[in-house]
Amino acid sequence: MSTDNLHTGLIGLTTEELGAVARAWGQQPYRGAQMAEWLYRRGVHSIEAMANLPEDLKASLPATYRVGRSQCVAERRSKDGTVKLLLQSPDGARVEAVGLPYADRSSCCVSTQVGCPIGCVFCATGLSGFTRNLTAGEIVDQVLSVQEALNRPVSEPGAIRRIDHVVFMGMGEPLLNYDATLKAVRLLNSEMGIAMRQLTISTVGYVPAIYRLARESLQLTLAVSLHAASDELRRRLIPGMTRWGVSDLVDACRAYVSQTGRRITFEYCLLDGINDSMADAEALAAALRGVNCHVNLIVHNPVAGLGFHAPPRRQLTAFRACLENAGIVVTQRLERGADIDAACGQLRRREAAAEASLPEE
Repeated sequence: MSTDNLHTGLIGLTTEELGAVARAWGQQPYRGAQMAEWLYRRGVHSIEAMANLPEDLKASLPATYRVGRSQCVAERRSKDGTVKLLLQSPDGARVEAVGLPYADRSSCCVSTQVGCPIGCVFCATGLSGFTRNLTAGEIVDQVLSVQEALNRPVSEPGAIRRIDHVVFMGMGEPLLNYDATLKAVRLLNSEMGIAMRQLTISTVGYVPAIYRLARESLQLTLAVSLHAASDELRRRLIPGMTRWGVSDLVDACRAYVSQTGRRITFEYCLLDGINDSMADAEALAAALRGVNCHVNLIVHNPVAGLGFHAPPRRQLTAFRACLENAGIVVTQRLERGADIDAACGQLRRREAAAEASLPEE
């Protein structure tokens, strides 16, 4: 094991916590605000790069702390501007993060776990199993890394892109790593200045944590990956989250809306011949009747070896029309990065397979 694994990452600490670190080394607490500036707004990779810290503090910190940045082991860029990174922590754990540049914003999709314990049958991440939870610092590092990637190369100083939207929708189930996920949310908001309403947590439906999140009364967006309107089909598609039925999940979402005043997003990945019939659409409309929500339809991004396919366009159009006729607001996720394995878990699997095929040294 690298000795770096035994060091605490400074990324993941608040300004106040960084101030306590400074005090522990005999410094004034305002040094914490200086460190936060270097970490969260300048994205430094080393303690030495924090130019306005006293030399004795910069010399002392590395005995216990490291900045906490990951290593980028693979980068893919799409013709549509999407960038996907495979990031490696000091212990060798690898996660994916995606940057999505738009004309009016820059969005980032982050992972919260190494692998995933849920095992959604149409998702590449589930094929790799589950290793561990990420720390809040490792989650925030993904945003910093994507921001760097979106700015390579920088054509002019005024063209620098800042991440202003973050979705917790990458590898893993965020609400099974609740404390780290919520600390990352607060760090992105308070330290990086990303508005709470521009942060989205996606869950496949861990009901107790939805009620807990509702009590936080945060103005973030909650997205629930539903993918089926019947308990039987949902159990088939999402085998790791079968304790609660669709009605239990919808009840939790109603409570979330009531507590926070925020509209729920239901994610629905359309799979040809599986969950895309008119009967499925009608059942979905019935299940969501009266909920302040909108449905985001996702066209499946095929994963090699899983055998699922996106439905024909006419079927997608009919499914959407059925929901809209029932009074449900429907959006359709714009397909981005299909040419660079942008779906969750694809790049990690591809790189692992490539490395496994290399001859031994």
